[in-house]
Amino acid sequence: MKVLIVKTSSMGDVIHTLPALTDAVKAIPNIRFDWVVEEAFAEIPSWHSAVDKVIPVAIRRWRKNLWQTFTGGEWGRYRAALADTNYDLVIDAQGLLKSAALVTRYSHGVRCGYDKNSARESLAAHFYQRRFSVAKQQHAVERTRQLFAQALGYELEGRGDFAIRQHFMTDQHDGANYLVFLHSTTRFDKHWPEEYWLELIAKATAAGWIIKLPWGNANEKARAERLAQGQSGVEVLAKLNLAEVTQVLAGAAACVSVDTGLSHMAAALDRPNVILFGPTDPGLVGGYGKDQICLEASQQQPSGRVVEPAVFADLTPDIVWQTLTSHCFHPED
Repeated sequence: MKVLIVKTSSMGDVIHTLPALTDAVKAIPNIRFDWVVEEAFAEIPSWHSAVDKVIPVAIRRWRKNLWQTFTGGEWGRYRAALADTNYDLVIDAQGLLKSAALVTRYSHGVRCGYDKNSARESLAAHFYQRRFSVAKQQHAVERTRQLFAQALGYELEGRGDFAIRQHFMTDQHDGANYLVFLHSTTRFDKHWPEEYWLELIAKATAAGWIIKLPWGNANEKARAERLAQGQSGVEVLAKLNLAEVTQVLAGAAACVSVDTGLSHMAAALDRPNVILFGPTDPGLVGGYGKDQICLEASQQQPSGRVVEPAVFADLTPDIVWQTLTSHCFHPED
């Protein structure tokens, strides 16, 4: 059985789709998948053993220069790749009008997706031949698992398994002596205060841990360098691509993360992870999996400290360190 998955973005959404593939393989042993995904995340589906072909799209980039997209041949090559296979099913797990209109409707196979009450954009449901009801008020991983189970006709069992950790496992991961602090995200109000990071780093290095700080752009690199300044045992990583930073995460003893795509990657790799939430709600898209601890600033006692962003004032380094040491460090670490 051959199935095309439409899940184009974002990084977290793409990662959250992986357990549905694992479910399907357990229920239907001969099933194989192709996957349409935004070019920036094209590596991720290939890490799952059930995926044969990844078809990159560039909807974000194409919208900025439609004329060049159509006249330069890129759109034609994409359409040809999409039409290359007749699929038994096409499962649109994105639930957006743009994915349904630019991807799903051009594919060859029975088109499946959320019904109008379940899709993120109700109009997307008009492009599907089979529509399924999936409750919205639950974690994104469970929503996608339920969509696949209904479309492919099997019963769900247990907790979802991302099944990508083995892709990154090496002997060097035995007895890891470092933590990864994922300090960067896109929105300012989702950043944990730098002075808090400095205090947490001091606590961790005093306990004998090496701290690794990844970054993705100039601003993030500058923040990492500020956090590392004057601190022994702190490494600002070189510029890494997605596969390389994922390899670092796979070898970590544990992580501390703000609400960012790489925190979902840590979860997919079964790395213990304390995720710090300020203005966003972890209920629907928080850490999913083993040893994923979500701390919400609004649930903590007031500290009386003035920091920026102010929403995190109550979520102090003491609270994070206590959570990390009590929930994420295991005897074998």
